[in-house]
Amino acid sequence: MFRSINSRLLLSYLTLITAILGIVTLSLVFFLVRNPRLAREAESNLLLAANALHRQQVATLQNADRATLENAAEQADTLLGVRVALLSPDGTVLVDSRADTEDELPAHEITSRPQGSAQIAEFSDSNEQTWIYTVRTLPKRFTLVIATLRPRAPLLSFFTDELFPPIWRAGLLALLLSLLLAFLMTRWITSPLQRVTAAARNLAKGQMRAIPLDGPSEIQSLAQTFNEMGNKVIASQQSQRDFVANVSHELRTPLTSIQGFAQAILDGTASSGAALKQAAQVVYDEAARMLRLVVDLLDLARLDAGSMPLDMQSIDVKGLLREVIEKTTPLANNAKIDLSLDSEGGIKITGDHDRLTQVFTNIFENAFKHTPAGGRVKILATTERGSAIVIVSDTGPGIPPEEVKRIFERFYQVDKSRKAGAGRGSGLGLSIAKQILKAHHATIHVESQPGAGSRFIIRLPLAQ
Repeated sequence: MFRSINSRLLLSYLTLITAILGIVTLSLVFFLVRNPRLAREAESNLLLAANALHRQQVATLQNADRATLENAAEQADTLLGVRVALLSPDGTVLVDSRADTEDELPAHEITSRPQGSAQIAEFSDSNEQTWIYTVRTLPKRFTLVIATLRPRAPLLSFFTDELFPPIWRAGLLALLLSLLLAFLMTRWITSPLQRVTAAARNLAKGQMRAIPLDGPSEIQSLAQTFNEMGNKVIASQQSQRDFVANVSHELRTPLTSIQGFAQAILDGTASSGAALKQAAQVVYDEAARMLRLVVDLLDLARLDAGSMPLDMQSIDVKGLLREVIEKTTPLANNAKIDLSLDSEGGIKITGDHDRLTQVFTNIFENAFKHTPAGGRVKILATTERGSAIVIVSDTGPGIPPEEVKRIFERFYQVDKSRKAGAGRGSGLGLSIAKQILKAHHATIHVESQPGAGSRFIIRLPLAQ
């Protein structure tokens, strides 16, 4: 029944409001039943009666006999409505206006307790009735005791009193206003959560709708986190769709070539030795291209999952770059590109030699591909603030600003023509290089301006 946050909050508020009103009501009933107003009136009447009787007894005590005192006490009781008693110096009760109707006074307790001229004290009789009393000292050390029962209003009188209707009306109004406030507060708290729920349903359908940042700070933080997550999910879904489309395109071209030349061999179109050799060469080259694509995709998958094993060892940066240059020099010569290295000695890093060779090979070949004949590719290696810095710069046409941030995306190529041919890559080289560097806790970024060439800057941690 109470499964939603909305219903549980309402139940919590209702329980809290009911408990508070109940406590207030019980406290009010308790204090009204004790009725301190009646008690104060009784104490005031008691003091007035004591003072009046005290003056009278001082004047008449010298020659009064017991019968006269008893008569005076009964008259005072009838007139003032208080119990009047006279105690001897030894604590004997000489006169008690209610000796026949009430329990005996605790005379010794009264005489032994020091009393001020206006102090009110109390005692309980054998019937558990509470009396309030005051005493006055008379000549010859006699003690005048004036007592009355402590007033206590019955519980039923509270409900029949004219004060009760305004109280329950005010309580009912307070309850209704509290419930309205609880409902509004519940909506204020849960409305942002309901928007998050609706946005999550839309996201599951592939529709991203940003949640407005309002409500409590925790809800705003949740909405902001959800918006960021939703944007990443949409971007990831789009990336997956682009990835599938790119893989399909990259595989379709070699498969079409393989199928075409295999068909030529089967139907006898390529019957001569030269034609057969050409067809076999195309099939071989396209199969090799597909194999490289599959290997690159597997490498990316392992790098993404963090499952690619790395043979970490100490590596001399200058020696590593020289090895890569030796391998790629034929490509630079064929493209008529001047390739140079300027490196400090003794720069040591920790990494996988083969994987870092793959990184720099991809970057060098990318630079050769985009540098025109007669251009220059320069490699600089240095150190800076605990890192080894390798900068690969070329004199190519540069990269447009809108393309720079996308060149590390998978299958992304600045050349959108997608024409097949020698020297055309799959668009995975730079993506793989970035992932390998990430596994080495290294970074790579590009600085480029159209017409001014490009600079790939790699930052690797130095060996400890």
